[in-house]
Amino acid sequence: MRRKANPAVESLPNRDASFIQPMECLPVPKLPEGSLWVYEVKLDGFRAIGVNPKKGKPTLLSRQDKSFDRKFPDVSKALATLSRGTVIDGEVVALDDAGRPDFNLLTHSRKSASRIRFYVFDLLSFKNKDIMALPLLERRKLLQSLAFESEIINLLEYFQTSAGQMLDVVRQHCLEGVVAKRLDSPYEPGQRSGAWVKHRIAQQDDFWIGGYIPGSHGIDSLIVGNYSGNKLMYVSRVRAGLVTASRITLFRKLRGLTVEICPFANLPEHGRSRWGENLTAEKMKQCVWVEPKLTARIEFLERTEAGRLRHSRFVRLND
Repeated sequence: MRRKANPAVESLPNRDASFIQPMECLPVPKLPEGSLWVYEVKLDGFRAIGVNPKKGKPTLLSRQDKSFDRKFPDVSKALATLSRGTVIDGEVVALDDAGRPDFNLLTHSRKSASRIRFYVFDLLSFKNKDIMALPLLERRKLLQSLAFESEIINLLEYFQTSAGQMLDVVRQHCLEGVVAKRLDSPYEPGQRSGAWVKHRIAQQDDFWIGGYIPGSHGIDSLIVGNYSGNKLMYVSRVRAGLVTASRITLFRKLRGLTVEICPFANLPEHGRSRWGENLTAEKMKQCVWVEPKLTARIEFLERTEAGRLRHSRFVRLND
Protein backbone atom coordinates (compact mmCIF):
# COMPACT_ATOMS: atom_id res chain seq x y z
CA MET A 1 0.00 0.00 0.00
CA ARG A 2 1.48 3.34 -1.02
CA ARG A 3 2.07 5.81 1.81
CA LYS A 4 0.06 9.03 1.48
CA ALA A 5 2.04 12.24 1.02
CA ASN A 6 2.39 14.43 4.09
CA PRO A 7 1.06 17.93 3.20
CA ALA A 8 3.25 19.56 5.88
CA VAL A 9 6.32 18.04 4.28
CA GLU A 10 5.33 18.52 0.65
CA SER A 11 5.06 22.27 1.19
CA LEU A 12 8.62 22.53 2.55
CA PRO A 13 11.54 23.68 0.37
CA ASN A 14 13.63 21.16 -1.55
CA ARG A 15 17.17 20.52 -0.40
CA ASP A 16 19.82 18.25 -1.83
CA ALA A 17 20.76 15.74 0.84
CA SER A 18 24.22 16.78 2.04
CA PHE A 19 26.18 17.57 5.21
CA ILE A 20 24.44 19.74 7.82
CA GLN A 21 26.29 21.18 10.81
CA PRO A 22 24.99 19.38 13.93
CA MET A 23 22.87 21.25 16.45
CA GLU A 24 24.70 21.57 19.78
CA CYS A 25 23.64 20.85 23.38
CA LEU A 26 24.06 23.46 26.10
CA PRO A 27 25.69 22.00 29.28
CA VAL A 28 23.49 22.60 32.36
CA PRO A 29 23.93 21.80 36.06
CA LYS A 30 20.25 20.86 36.36
CA LEU A 31 17.83 19.35 33.86
CA PRO A 32 14.73 21.38 32.87
CA GLU A 33 11.28 19.91 33.48
CA GLY A 34 7.82 20.31 32.01
CA SER A 35 5.48 18.85 29.40
CA LEU A 36 7.51 20.31 26.52
CA TRP A 37 10.70 18.51 27.53
CA VAL A 38 11.69 14.94 26.64
CA TYR A 39 14.83 13.06 27.68
CA GLU A 40 17.37 10.87 25.92
CA VAL A 41 20.34 8.91 27.22
CA LYS A 42 23.55 10.82 26.53
CA LEU A 43 25.74 8.48 24.50
CA ASP A 44 29.52 8.33 24.74
CA GLY A 45 30.68 8.13 21.14
CA PHE A 46 31.27 10.14 17.96
CA ARG A 47 28.59 12.55 16.75
CA ALA A 48 27.89 11.85 13.09
CA ILE A 49 25.68 12.94 10.20
CA GLY A 50 24.47 10.17 7.86
CA VAL A 51 23.67 11.16 4.28
CA ASN A 52 22.02 9.07 1.55
CA PRO A 53 21.88 11.55 -1.35
CA LYS A 54 19.52 11.43 -4.31
CA LYS A 55 22.52 10.58 -6.49
CA GLY A 56 25.83 9.11 -5.44
CA LYS A 57 27.05 6.94 -2.55
CA PRO A 58 25.86 7.19 1.05
CA THR A 59 28.38 8.76 3.42
CA LEU A 60 28.94 9.16 7.15
CA LEU A 61 30.43 12.49 8.23
CA SER A 62 31.90 13.87 11.45
CA ARG A 63 30.70 17.08 13.09
CA GLN A 64 33.58 18.81 11.24
CA ASP A 65 32.38 17.43 7.86
CA LYS A 66 35.19 14.85 7.70
CA SER A 67 34.50 11.40 6.28
CA PHE A 68 33.91 8.54 8.71
CA ASP A 69 33.47 6.06 5.85
CA ARG A 70 36.83 4.33 6.37
CA LYS A 71 36.64 4.41 10.16
CA PHE A 72 33.11 2.98 10.30
CA PRO A 73 32.58 1.26 6.93
CA ASP A 74 29.67 -0.94 8.08
CA VAL A 75 27.69 2.11 9.18
CA SER A 76 28.28 3.81 5.84
CA LYS A 77 27.07 0.72 3.99
CA ALA A 78 23.99 0.52 6.20
CA LEU A 79 22.98 4.06 5.19
CA ALA A 80 22.13 2.67 1.75
CA THR A 81 19.06 1.01 3.31
CA LEU A 82 17.53 4.45 3.88
CA SER A 83 15.45 6.17 1.21
CA ARG A 84 17.26 8.53 -1.15
CA GLY A 85 17.37 12.18 -0.10
CA THR A 86 17.76 11.39 3.63
CA VAL A 87 19.98 13.14 6.19
CA ILE A 88 20.04 11.82 9.78
CA ASP A 89 21.79 12.96 12.95
CA GLY A 90 23.08 10.55 15.57
CA GLU A 91 25.95 9.06 17.53
CA VAL A 92 28.29 6.22 16.60
CA VAL A 93 29.00 4.05 19.64
CA ALA A 94 30.60 0.72 20.53
CA LEU A 95 28.63 -1.45 22.93
CA ASP A 96 30.26 -3.48 25.70
CA ASP A 97 29.08 -6.92 26.85
CA ALA A 98 26.37 -5.29 28.97
CA GLY A 99 25.06 -3.23 26.04
CA ARG A 100 26.47 0.05 27.33
CA PRO A 101 28.43 2.52 25.18
CA ASP A 102 32.18 2.16 25.79
CA PHE A 103 34.38 4.86 24.30
CA ASN A 104 37.52 2.78 24.81
CA LEU A 105 36.10 0.09 22.50
CA LEU A 106 35.19 2.76 19.97
CA THR A 107 38.78 3.97 19.72
CA HIS A 108 39.70 0.44 18.56
CA SER A 109 36.91 0.34 15.97
CA ARG A 110 38.58 -2.26 13.73
CA LYS A 111 38.83 -4.79 16.54
CA SER A 112 35.32 -3.90 17.76
CA ALA A 113 33.58 -3.77 14.37
CA SER A 114 30.80 -6.15 15.45
CA ARG A 115 30.01 -3.87 18.41
CA ILE A 116 29.58 -0.64 16.40
CA ARG A 117 26.10 0.90 16.23
CA PHE A 118 24.73 4.18 14.89
CA TYR A 119 21.97 5.53 17.16
CA VAL A 120 19.87 8.07 15.29
CA PHE A 121 17.92 10.79 17.12
CA ASP A 122 16.93 13.31 14.44
CA LEU A 123 15.89 13.59 10.79
CA LEU A 124 17.02 16.69 8.89
CA SER A 125 16.21 15.90 5.28
CA PHE A 126 13.36 13.64 4.14
CA LYS A 127 13.03 12.71 0.46
CA ASN A 128 15.13 15.76 -0.41
CA LYS A 129 12.85 18.04 1.62
CA ASP A 130 14.38 20.37 4.21
CA ILE A 131 12.41 19.53 7.36
CA MET A 132 14.61 21.33 9.91
CA ALA A 133 11.96 24.03 10.50
CA LEU A 134 9.45 21.42 11.70
CA PRO A 135 9.14 20.91 15.48
CA LEU A 136 11.18 18.08 16.97
CA LEU A 137 8.00 16.06 17.59
CA GLU A 138 7.11 16.14 13.87
CA ARG A 139 10.64 15.27 12.81
CA ARG A 140 10.66 12.33 15.21
CA LYS A 141 7.39 11.02 13.78
CA LEU A 142 8.90 11.08 10.30
CA LEU A 143 12.06 9.45 11.63
CA GLN A 144 10.00 6.63 13.12
CA SER A 145 8.41 6.03 9.71
CA LEU A 146 11.81 5.19 8.19
CA ALA A 147 12.62 1.53 7.76
CA PHE A 148 15.92 0.75 9.49
CA GLU A 149 16.67 -2.49 7.69
CA SER A 150 20.13 -2.91 9.24
CA GLU A 151 20.76 -3.80 12.87
CA ILE A 152 23.66 -1.35 12.78
CA ILE A 153 21.33 1.69 12.59
CA ASN A 154 18.98 2.09 15.55
CA LEU A 155 16.47 4.70 16.64
CA LEU A 156 17.43 6.30 19.96
CA GLU A 157 14.31 6.45 22.11
CA TYR A 158 13.22 9.51 24.05
CA PHE A 159 11.33 9.39 27.32
CA GLN A 160 8.51 11.55 28.65
CA THR A 161 9.07 11.27 32.38
CA SER A 162 10.41 13.38 35.23
CA ALA A 163 14.01 14.54 35.23
CA GLY A 164 14.56 12.80 38.57
CA GLN A 165 13.34 9.43 37.31
CA MET A 166 15.43 9.72 34.16
CA LEU A 167 18.56 10.54 36.18
CA ASP A 168 17.92 7.61 38.55
CA VAL A 169 17.75 5.14 35.66
CA VAL A 170 20.87 6.54 34.01
CA ARG A 171 22.81 6.33 37.29
CA GLN A 172 21.65 2.74 37.88
CA HIS A 173 22.99 1.72 34.47
CA CYS A 174 26.26 3.69 34.86
CA LEU A 175 25.61 5.77 31.74
CA GLU A 176 27.21 9.10 30.86
CA GLY A 177 24.30 11.48 31.33
CA VAL A 178 21.01 12.83 30.01
CA VAL A 179 20.06 15.07 27.08
CA ALA A 180 16.83 17.09 27.34
CA LYS A 181 15.10 18.50 24.25
CA ARG A 182 12.07 20.72 23.69
CA LEU A 183 9.43 19.00 21.59
CA ASP A 184 8.57 22.27 19.82
CA SER A 185 12.18 23.09 18.86
CA PRO A 186 13.32 23.41 15.24
CA TYR A 187 16.71 22.03 14.23
CA GLU A 188 19.29 24.82 14.47
CA PRO A 189 22.50 23.79 12.65
CA GLY A 190 25.65 24.65 14.59
CA GLN A 191 23.71 26.50 17.29
CA ARG A 192 23.64 25.99 21.06
CA SER A 193 20.39 27.82 21.73
CA GLY A 194 19.31 25.98 24.88
CA ALA A 195 16.48 24.09 23.18
CA TRP A 196 18.74 21.07 23.61
CA VAL A 197 20.68 20.71 26.88
CA LYS A 198 22.91 18.05 28.38
CA HIS A 199 23.69 17.04 31.94
CA ARG A 200 26.63 14.75 32.69
CA ILE A 201 26.58 12.33 35.59
CA ALA A 202 30.13 12.15 36.88
CA GLN A 203 31.90 9.96 39.41
CA GLN A 204 33.96 11.25 42.32
CA ASP A 205 36.90 9.82 44.22
CA ASP A 206 39.87 10.92 46.34
CA PHE A 207 43.37 10.99 44.78
CA TRP A 208 46.85 11.75 46.12
CA ILE A 209 48.48 14.97 44.94
CA GLY A 210 52.00 14.20 43.71
CA GLY A 211 52.81 17.41 41.93
CA TYR A 212 51.59 20.48 40.10
CA ILE A 213 52.34 22.71 37.14
CA PRO A 214 52.97 26.32 38.21
CA GLY A 215 50.70 29.03 36.88
CA SER A 216 48.19 31.68 37.84
CA HIS A 217 48.09 32.26 41.63
CA GLY A 218 50.77 29.59 42.06
CA ILE A 219 49.14 26.59 40.37
CA ASP A 220 47.90 25.94 36.85
CA SER A 221 47.01 22.26 37.28
CA LEU A 222 47.35 19.42 39.78
CA ILE A 223 49.01 16.06 39.07
CA VAL A 224 47.19 13.30 40.91
CA GLY A 225 47.28 9.54 41.27
CA ASN A 226 46.35 6.54 43.37
CA TYR A 227 48.32 3.70 44.90
CA SER A 228 48.75 0.25 43.40
CA GLY A 229 50.44 -1.63 46.19
CA ASN A 230 53.22 0.70 47.35
CA LYS A 231 53.52 2.47 43.99
CA LEU A 232 51.86 5.79 43.26
CA MET A 233 50.37 5.66 39.76
CA TYR A 234 49.60 8.81 37.80
CA VAL A 235 45.94 9.08 36.66
CA SER A 236 45.28 12.69 35.66
CA ARG A 237 46.40 16.29 35.30
CA VAL A 238 43.52 18.34 36.71
CA ARG A 239 42.88 21.97 35.76
CA ALA A 240 39.09 22.29 35.51
CA GLY A 241 37.43 23.45 38.73
CA LEU A 242 40.49 25.31 40.04
CA VAL A 243 39.32 28.82 40.90
CA THR A 244 41.48 31.63 42.32
CA ALA A 245 40.78 30.77 45.96
CA SER A 246 41.55 27.07 45.53
CA ARG A 247 44.76 27.81 43.58
CA ILE A 248 46.02 30.05 46.39
CA THR A 249 45.12 27.54 49.12
CA LEU A 250 46.68 24.61 47.27
CA PHE A 251 49.90 26.53 46.61
CA ARG A 252 50.26 27.46 50.28
CA LYS A 253 49.75 23.83 51.31
CA LEU A 254 51.99 22.27 48.66
CA ARG A 255 55.00 24.58 48.49
CA GLY A 256 56.38 23.15 51.74
CA LEU A 257 56.15 19.57 50.44
CA THR A 258 58.31 19.91 47.33
CA VAL A 259 60.75 17.11 46.43
CA GLU A 260 63.26 16.65 43.62
CA ILE A 261 62.20 13.19 42.42
CA CYS A 262 58.90 12.43 40.65
CA PRO A 263 56.80 10.25 43.00
CA PHE A 264 54.82 8.55 40.19
CA ALA A 265 56.00 5.09 39.12
CA ASN A 266 54.38 5.24 35.64
CA LEU A 267 55.83 8.54 34.37
CA PRO A 268 56.88 9.74 31.87
CA GLU A 269 54.19 8.83 29.35
CA HIS A 270 54.90 8.42 25.66
CA GLY A 271 53.07 9.62 22.56
CA ARG A 272 49.94 11.72 22.59
CA SER A 273 46.46 10.84 23.82
CA ARG A 274 43.24 11.85 22.10
CA TRP A 275 42.83 14.65 24.66
CA GLY A 276 46.46 15.80 24.53
CA GLU A 277 47.02 15.26 28.27
CA ASN A 278 49.97 12.85 28.26
CA LEU A 279 52.73 13.80 30.68
CA THR A 280 55.78 13.25 28.49
CA ALA A 281 59.38 13.73 29.61
CA GLU A 282 59.34 17.15 27.97
CA LYS A 283 56.14 18.19 29.75
CA MET A 284 57.51 16.91 33.08
CA LYS A 285 60.20 19.61 32.96
CA GLN A 286 57.44 22.09 33.90
CA CYS A 287 56.28 20.07 36.92
CA VAL A 288 56.93 20.70 40.59
CA TRP A 289 56.88 17.42 42.52
CA VAL A 290 55.57 17.12 46.08
CA GLU A 291 55.39 14.45 48.75
CA PRO A 292 52.00 12.72 48.33
CA LYS A 293 50.63 13.68 51.74
CA LEU A 294 47.46 15.49 50.66
CA THR A 295 44.40 14.16 48.83
CA ALA A 296 41.88 15.96 46.67
CA ARG A 297 38.34 15.03 45.72
CA ILE A 298 38.22 14.76 41.93
CA GLU A 299 35.16 14.45 39.73
CA PHE A 300 35.53 12.52 36.48
CA LEU A 301 33.47 10.94 33.76
CA GLU A 302 35.18 7.54 33.61
CA ARG A 303 38.48 5.68 33.81
CA THR A 304 40.15 4.54 30.60
CA GLU A 305 41.62 1.06 30.10
CA ALA A 306 45.01 2.55 30.96
CA GLY A 307 43.63 3.84 34.27
CA ARG A 308 43.51 7.51 33.28
CA LEU A 309 40.60 9.80 34.20
CA ARG A 310 38.47 11.34 31.47
CA HIS A 311 37.09 14.88 31.94
CA SER A 312 38.56 15.29 35.43
CA ARG A 313 37.58 18.28 37.58
CA PHE A 314 38.82 19.49 40.97
CA VAL A 315 36.11 19.48 43.65
CA ARG A 316 37.94 20.19 46.91
CA LEU A 317 41.06 19.65 48.97
CA ASN A 318 40.40 17.07 51.70
CA ASP A 319 41.16 17.74 55.36
